[in-house]
Amino acid sequence: MRLLATVLFLTAMTVGAQDAPKQGGGHVRPPPKNLKVLKPADIGPMMGAMRGALGEKCEFCHVEGDFASDEKREKLTARQMIEMVNDVNAKFPDGKVHVSCYTCHRGKTEPAMVPPPAAPPAQ
Repeated sequence: MRLLATVLFLTAMTVGAQDAPKQGGGHVRPPPKNLKVLKPADIGPMMGAMRGALGEKCEFCHVEGDFASDEKREKLTARQMIEMVNDVNAKFPDGKVHVSCYTCHRGKTEPAMVPPPAAPPAQ
C-alpha cells in the first residue's frame, strides 16, 4: 500500500492510460514477467515515476525489447532503491510518504551527494 502511495505521490496515472488496449486492434502489452518487488498493477505508475525522478527513458534500466531481463546493472540497482524507499517510508508511524526516488535524484541518474554552493549574501 505504501508503494502505491509513493507512486501516486510522484506521478499522475497517465502511464496507465497508455497501457490500455486501443480501439480498433491496438497493441496490448503481454503480462509482466520477472517481478520481484512490484505488483503488476504498480508497474505503469512506478515506471512513470522512475522516468520523472531519473530523467531517463525505459532503456536506461531495461534491455530494449526484453523488459524482464536482469542483464542491466541499473535495473538491479533500481530494485534495491525501490526496496530502500519502501523501507524508509514504512518506518514513519503516520503512514504517509516521506521520501521518493525524486527526493534524492531530482531528475538525474546520480543523486547529488552534497548540496549546491550557497549563493553569496546580498550586499
